[in-house]
Amino acid sequence: QVQLVESGGGLVQAGGSLRLSCAASGITFSTYGMGWYRQVPGKQRESVAGISPCGSTNYADSVKGRFTISRDNAKNTVYLQMNSLKPEDTAVYYCNGRRSAVFDWGRGTQVTVSS
Repeated sequence: QVQLVESGGGLVQAGGSLRLSCAASGITFSTYGMGWYRQVPGKQRESVAGISPCGSTNYADSVKGRFTISRDNAKNTVYLQMNSLKPEDTAVYYCNGRRSAVFDWGRGTQVTVSS
């Protein structure tokens, strides 16, 4: 059974940083591209960043230069380093496949950025 567990969210002031983690189980993690998504109430979930099995990355224009996605295949974990956070980054953050949802969604982790 595939399980994705996101963690690392919290409350931070604008300009601050957070590092999110997503631990995956039940899959051969190293063979999957992984991605981070976010959702605010009343809006569609949007892709934030993705990383291929070999480490190629892609980012939404809104986070380029501020967010960095990485992975540790030995730990079955994908990370999202978020710097220079803005109030508009406030959302619940989820991980899943690199460009689309290929697994059941986890619970996500709440990120709140105060102005």
